[in-house]
Amino acid sequence: MDPELEAFISLLPRADLTDPVAERENFAKLAAAIPVPDTSNMVVEDRMVPADPEVPVRIYRPHDAQGAIIWLHGGGWVMGDVDTEHPWAARLAESSGVVVISVGYRLAPENPFPAASDDAYATLVWAAENAAELGIDPGRIAVGGHSAGAGIAAGIALRARDEGGPRICFQLLNQAGLDDRQETWSAREFTDVPWLTTSKVTQAWQHYLGGTTATAYAAPARATDLSDLPPAHIAAAEFCPNRDDDITYALRLLQAGVPVELHQWAGTFHGSQAIISAEVSQRQLAELGDVLRRALAG
Repeated sequence: MDPELEAFISLLPRADLTDPVAERENFAKLAAAIPVPDTSNMVVEDRMVPADPEVPVRIYRPHDAQGAIIWLHGGGWVMGDVDTEHPWAARLAESSGVVVISVGYRLAPENPFPAASDDAYATLVWAAENAAELGIDPGRIAVGGHSAGAGIAAGIALRARDEGGPRICFQLLNQAGLDDRQETWSAREFTDVPWLTTSKVTQAWQHYLGGTTATAYAAPARATDLSDLPPAHIAAAEFCPNRDDDITYALRLLQAGVPVELHQWAGTFHGSQAIISAEVSQRQLAELGDVLRRALAG
């Protein structure tokens, strides 16, 4: 493991998702401790997407930005909101120069699938239909996210393709949660790695699915056809139960004719980019911004 990251392992909470309410509070405390980048060079506003129910979003608009990304936070489908995602959404907008629409989707287990997916998809449709008012190019709208949010993003890319929805130009999937079955080598071997253990993954999927069988929109790895999807950048962490699911999804997209960049970050674990003092974390975060900027450059 990367030595800078390893030094922090003993300080990380041994979190699980047995008590979602308590873990949301702990997650919020951790997020509040992360430095927020300077947002003076952008306009930040909270809006409500008209849906049933309404969806809260926070929009980060750098000067002269035209492309946009519908951005979904991590947290195992159970934790997180636009406030906990603020340090990361602001940093992504700053480094990419792209409008970031951070989505406060409904959380499980109170709101199991398809609630979060429906909120994300409603935001995508709203952004495309109101592109002129939002000051974005409707031909340059991407989807993306961290962890559970990346899985939601991949799911709405499938849904937009299948339903003839808004055209998505790119997918930015960081350490995505894609498969509830947990059958890969990394899922079997990384049972007690930092932050995301296999038991925590199991709990997250149970909360999200609410006892129902997963569909491809909930667990995109279950999709049998990955053709005609937007180009993708997929990032995986070496010591992460999701690692092999991410790599396999990237290979399947390539085999379906979808352009893909895949970066497996050696020496990292799930969510370790939150340790922003580490050099590898700084490179990870910079790459996300650079990739998005290039993808939406027109």
